Amino acid sequence: MPSTVKARLDREHIHYDILPHAPAFRAQQIARTLHVSEQQMAKVVILKVKKQFVTTVLPARWSVDLHSLREMFGTHHVRLATEQEIRALFPDCEVGAIPPFGNLYGLPVYVDRSLAGDREIFFECGNHSETIRMRYWDFAALVFPIVAEFHGAPVTPVAGGKTGASQFQRSIHIQREGVST
Repeated sequence: MPSTVKARLDREHIHYDILPHAPAFRAQQIARTLHVSEQQMAKVVILKVKKQFVTTVLPARWSVDLHSLREMFGTHHVRLATEQEIRALFPDCEVGAIPPFGNLYGLPVYVDRSLAGDREIFFECGNHSETIRMRYWDFAALVFPIVAEFHGAPVTPVAGGKTGASQFQRSIHIQREGVST
C-alpha cells in the first residue's frame, strides 16, 4: 500500500483490512479469488477531461460509458489517461492498481452511483497482490466523492483473463458509444 494512503487512513483512524492474494490484473479476477461480489469490488479508471485528470470509481462488473461522461462533463474532450500519465500521477503505485483515493494525489474523485449504496467496498491499493476492504462510508468520508451515474454495459468475462493486451489494458474495460472493448 502506498505510504501516502496508509498514513492518511491511519491518521483518520479508518478501519481497513488488507487481503493478500496471488497477483491479479483485473478487478473481476480479484473478486472471484476473494469470493466477493463484483458489485463490491471497485475498479479505478483515470481519465483526462480537457486538461485535468480525474479519478472514476465503479464496480468491477461494469464498463465505463465515455458517452455518459462526456455529457456529464459537458465536453467531448474525455479520454483514458495513458500509462505514462498514470505513472506520473501515481509514482508509488503499479499501473492498473491505482487506489480510489485520487484526492490524496490532487485529483477529484467520481464514484458511480451503483457503488455508493454498498456497505463495504474492496479495491486494489498500489499493487496487484493486495486488496483493501473497508466500509463505503469510511471511504466516502475520506474522499468526499462526487456521485454520478457513468457505468456502461456489464463487462464480459474473458477466459483466463487474457485479451492479448497489456496488463494495463486488461485491467480496464471501456464502452465507447455502445461497443465494449
